[in-house]
Amino acid sequence: MHLTLKKEATRPAALNFLQQQARFDDFIDCYNYQRPPQALAMKYPAELYRPSPRSYHGDYDLGFFDHETGRLASIQNPFAAKVLPMSPE
Repeated sequence: MHLTLKKEATRPAALNFLQQQARFDDFIDCYNYQRPPQALAMKYPAELYRPSPRSYHGDYDLGFFDHETGRLASIQNPFAAKVLPMSPE
């Protein structure tokens, strides 16, 4: 899919990001509803899609993988609110 997306939606590039987004949107519509791939037994992806039964809560863990210990280590949240100390004056 990625090569097809690249060929059909990015070459040549659109004049601005809104036109480029429209090309991506058109590609997604065509991919999901208009041309069935052989890998899905000639069914459209939109026919086979089922929403996940698990709910999404939107939380995430920020961290990095430590290759030496083989563990995920947490880092400080770069999106957290930053409160500056008040001036003593």
